[in-house]
Amino acid sequence: MLQFNKKNYNNEVLIDLYKSILKPRMIEEKMLILLRQGKVSKWFSGIGQEAISVGCVKALNADEYVLPLHRNLGVFTARNIPFAKLFSQWQGKVDGFSKGRERSFHFGTNEFHIVGMISHLGAMLGVADGIALANKLKNEKKVTVVFSGDGGASEGDFHEALNTAAVWQLPVIFLIENNGYGLSTPSSEQFNFKSFVDKGIGYGMEAISIDGNNILEVFDTFNTLTKSIRDNPRPVLLECLTFRMRGHEEASGVKYVPQESFEIWAKKDPVINYQRYLVEQNILTEDKIQSIRNEIKNEIDAGVDEVLSKPEIIPNTEFELKDVYQKVELPISTHFDNLQHVIVKPQSNKKTKKRLVDAISDGLRQSMKRHPELVLMGQDIAEYGGVFKITQGFLEEFGKERVRNTPLCESAIIGAAYGISIKGMKAMVEMQFADFATVGFNQIVNNLAKSYYRWGQNADVVIRMPTGAGVGAGPFHSQSNEAWFFHVPGLKIVYPSTPSDAKGLLTASINDPNPVLFFEHKNLYRSVELEEAVFDDYYMLEIGPARKVREGKEVSIITYGAGVHWAMKYVAEKNIDADIVDLRTLLPWDKIAVEESVKRTGKVIILHEDTLTGGIGAEIAAHIAQHCFQNLDAPIVRTASLDTPVPFNLDLEQNFLPNERFKTDLDKLINY
Repeated sequence: MLQFNKKNYNNEVLIDLYKSILKPRMIEEKMLILLRQGKVSKWFSGIGQEAISVGCVKALNADEYVLPLHRNLGVFTARNIPFAKLFSQWQGKVDGFSKGRERSFHFGTNEFHIVGMISHLGAMLGVADGIALANKLKNEKKVTVVFSGDGGASEGDFHEALNTAAVWQLPVIFLIENNGYGLSTPSSEQFNFKSFVDKGIGYGMEAISIDGNNILEVFDTFNTLTKSIRDNPRPVLLECLTFRMRGHEEASGVKYVPQESFEIWAKKDPVINYQRYLVEQNILTEDKIQSIRNEIKNEIDAGVDEVLSKPEIIPNTEFELKDVYQKVELPISTHFDNLQHVIVKPQSNKKTKKRLVDAISDGLRQSMKRHPELVLMGQDIAEYGGVFKITQGFLEEFGKERVRNTPLCESAIIGAAYGISIKGMKAMVEMQFADFATVGFNQIVNNLAKSYYRWGQNADVVIRMPTGAGVGAGPFHSQSNEAWFFHVPGLKIVYPSTPSDAKGLLTASINDPNPVLFFEHKNLYRSVELEEAVFDDYYMLEIGPARKVREGKEVSIITYGAGVHWAMKYVAEKNIDADIVDLRTLLPWDKIAVEESVKRTGKVIILHEDTLTGGIGAEIAAHIAQHCFQNLDAPIVRTASLDTPVPFNLDLEQNFLPNERFKTDLDKLINY
């Protein structure tokens, strides 16, 4: 049996805790019945672990964020979400939190200040850092709580998030539900330490272990910690020892767990023990217990009847496609002084000669002034100014709170950028090199990209991606990896080729509420040949429309990035009457501009620096073949880099790049 200490909490608090811990237990019991009846398809049971969720939430303020997992039904019920609304979510109804697009607890709700999980365990820990960072920057004196299982704590995201929170002294509680198993794998095969308290010293943070089945101990611990952290922001690692009495999910069973464990932990049942204690203390009577149970049962039964009677979703393809991105209300796009598709004009006509690197830095600086809620994050971007010096001088101008050096932990930082967005702020994350996005890949493609479609939360994040070869940097600093993300709905991909476009599209990307990957060809950064007069004032170009570099009737060249300059140089040398389209935006890409160009010339070559197989050119070629076949006078040609990693040796690198092959391919196409 558990030993309870009510301390100075009055009966009203104690009874409220009882109601709050009983409700998820009764819902779970009902769900298991419905599961056996075939009325629900899947269930992750938290029976035996309710005290953690309930004790945590009851100690928090209603506007403090919680990031729970599969088994934390008590988080949702303790935040007073109506059962019918939850059941609609679980049943995939249109009025659920995710419009039928997500399962069980994979959703968020800003109304109730909950951010649900994604299936990739550990991914939400960095997001909690971002929410806590926003709280700290706004001086809101709030605490964020994020859940992790003992198994999920083996993920690299766990280390990254805790390390970042410790370095930045963020007001976040990392709650570890240690139930002894990661699905079926026991703790002895997950880690080689006795307690998660041992982890705290490695991060320089406070670490505590408590009985997770004792709701009064959980509640009092959280109550004490949250009051302290609000006044003295810092991270805390809190281990809650517990046990789940059901399988990882109902279908998985529990054969891998020794029967002895069930017998031991059954005696520590958090609901039964707490109820017994309240009866012994004359705080509850059997009549009162029955009254409470009847009230909860009536809500559950009414919710089940209501939701099961609701019609199934009738898919609307147009609605689904339009709901991937948050809509951006834009002024009418126009041409202005050689700029195409301007949506915010500069207030002055004054221009200054700028290289690509200067224009990007200029656009970023002006965006910092225009958006005081914008925070920059990246390795070495503060005092050092970034490896390419884009943010040189920003620290002195905008301060350390908004220009933040980060630890080497791309996943946690991109997650934190998403967390900042949840709090209504903007984030720019600088990858030192686009290649390094691999270690933040999950956050980009599963959190940022899917967030708005999943639960209506936009990810107001720009990730700057220095990309491309030609500088002898070898296979890990030279890749063109835009195609990796081209396949992911919910992302926008921008890839300018000129200083003017770079500035106007960067300001637009930062203004856009959706996640944008902003590719910058580092071999073009300081090219004197590329230098051009750029407006000094702030302006924005529309994301999406391509730029018509030149009009011609002989052949269409569809390209972007360095390919634009290769094409321009060669057609000028050979006096080719080419129609050149600079895509500028790769997702979404301008199908209309491409189709119009093909119809003008009848011949098309697609050029990009990325490798050939699976490159963006393949999608464009397929679209042209399907929609412009009758306009073609020759086969569609694609020219790209070799299907090899990027070599270090300069001669090998030039052979890898498509520039020379493009000239041959273009000549053949013209003469076809």
